[in-house]
Formats: sequence, structure tokens, C-alpha cells
Amino acid sequence: MIAHLSGRLLSKSPQEAVVDVQGVGYRVFIPVSTFYRLGDEGTPVNLLIHTHVREDALTLFGFESSGERVLFEKLIGVAGIGPKLALNILSGIEAPELVEAIRSQDLARLTRTPGVGKKTAERLVLELKDKLPALALAGEVTVTTNPSPAKEDLLSALANLGYSRSEAEKGVDRALRDDEHGRFEDLLRRSLRILSGR
Repeated sequence: MIAHLSGRLLSKSPQEAVVDVQGVGYRVFIPVSTFYRLGDEGTPVNLLIHTHVREDALTLFGFESSGERVLFEKLIGVAGIGPKLALNILSGIEAPELVEAIRSQDLARLTRTPGVGKKTAERLVLELKDKLPALALAGEVTVTTNPSPAKEDLLSALANLGYSRSEAEKGVDRALRDDEHGRFEDLLRRSLRILSGR
């Protein structure tokens, strides 16, 4: 099982990264929080890995912090939550806030996360409220990239996270109105905060 990758970042998007490890490119699915922390393409990168094995596929999921990986592994242990949904949950809500929402049984906050309905939120609370470790997860995120993306790039990223086009447009329009020339990562984070009602 692959537990860690250290190499050079070949490419990245809000959903995945490709890491070159001695000439081999590993495709790693990542949450948005990890995307924020990755440097520019071509820079060194270290990712903690969860290797998910099925009969027909071996998939890598990568995280910048051990706390997020632990939380991801707790999420996929819940009935009905696969790795893609777990990653989607971690992309839609900051990990410390997710832990707090589960511990405080805040179903309203959980159901604002894309892909999480009332029944899934109830299962998360039932199965995890007493099992979550005190996760010391990342606070401020530093970003070293500075593209000024088109509105379509943000809409595409939000669509991949489960938001409808009309819903995504509301968040993106507000984010762009606040900071028209912001970096992609900052605009995406702002859009997610707007859409989650924070």
C-alpha cells in the first residue's frame, strides 16, 4: 500500500494532482483544502496517501495533513459513504468545522455540504460523534499561485464539487464582485464560503 508520495508537482486542479516520483506520474485525488496548499507546478510536493483498492481499480487519495487523512478514513468507514463522497465532503467544509458539526450534531450545517442529505448527515453524527479524535487541522493556508481565472473556471470547479450551475453562479458572481482580480484559490474559497452560508 502507498502511504506517502514525495516528488515534483506536475499538474493540479481542485480535484486532483499528478506527482512525479522519479519519472513515474501518480494521479492523486485531493480535497480543495489540499489544493490550496500545493505550490506551483514543478515545485516539490509531499502528500500523505490513502490507497483505495477495488477489484477493478487502485485509487490514490492525497492529503497535506495527517488529521485530514484520519478524518477521510473515518468518513469512508460510515455506511453509504465512499471515498469520492468523503473527498467531496472535505472539499465542501473545512475539516475542523466538519468535526465540530458532527460533534454538536449540527445537521443543518452538514446538509449544506454538497452530496450530504439528511439521512447521510444523521448517519455521520450517529457513527462518528464519539469517534472523532481532537484533530489539530490546518488554520491559514498559504498559496503561491496567482492566476486570474475566468468565471467559467470557477463554475467548472464548483460543478465538480456537486453544485448546480445556477447555485454556483450566485457564489461566483458575489466572489468576483468582491475581488475581481483575485487568485483562483482565493476566489474558489470565497465562493464556497458564500455558498455554505458563512
